[in-house]
Amino acid sequence: MSLPDRYVVIGNPIAHSKSPQIHARFAEQTGQQISYERLLAPIDAFEETVKILIASGGRGANITVPFKQEAFRLADDLSPRAQAAGAVNTLQFREGSVFGDNTDGVGLVRDIVAAAGVALRGRQVLLLGAGGAARGVILPLLAESPARLVLVNRTPERAAELAAQFSGEGVLIEARGYADLGEAFDVVINATSASLSSDLPPVLPSVFGNRSFVYDMMYAAEPTPFMAFASYYGATVRDGLGMLVEQAAESFYLWRGMRPQTAPVYDWLRTQL
Repeated sequence: MSLPDRYVVIGNPIAHSKSPQIHARFAEQTGQQISYERLLAPIDAFEETVKILIASGGRGANITVPFKQEAFRLADDLSPRAQAAGAVNTLQFREGSVFGDNTDGVGLVRDIVAAAGVALRGRQVLLLGAGGAARGVILPLLAESPARLVLVNRTPERAAELAAQFSGEGVLIEARGYADLGEAFDVVINATSASLSSDLPPVLPSVFGNRSFVYDMMYAAEPTPFMAFASYYGATVRDGLGMLVEQAAESFYLWRGMRPQTAPVYDWLRTQL
């Protein structure tokens, strides 16, 4: 009897990762024989960790904080969305080469459009933050053809740099500072790390309307402060748990050629928080 194909999630820290539970359910659902575990990499030894994994027969890896940029540099070939993101969260080990992809953005879009049922086409979209999380989702957001994408950041120059990078994608992209926001948006996405520290990005309530859909990439058992803030001003809110499941499903599809059903895994995971 052959051993199951081995996959891991690499990070530091990594004990909190829910990826093993998610992929175990995907494998059970699709009848795939895989093993999937957490792998703690020393901060200064990511590349060495990956090389050992490959040498031991590993087939692929998910990559989390703080190694996504190192994974980008390590990959021999990159998907267009990984190139746009400047970061990699999924590695596939091929014959003699390493392929890097970034599934975060498509995970976000699928959770919004398919799971939450909120169309992005023709909508006014506001993206908060200009760091790696924001950069990683811009290309998949633009692929949905919103009417306009506004990038906002505490340092407007960083937002302007991102807007310039993606300006050739056929969608109107604007860069602003928080103080320059006044109008309401159809969709507001929080890609800042504020919710990790129970903080709020300095966004004005005027960006929320009673028909606004507001998404926080962070998730917890209870609504984040940003979600509670937006909900108070009439918005419909959703956290990033579905994005976690959907990006994992895209990784699974890359590795195994099968697309698992995400809704039952999302429902189960929600009960575990």
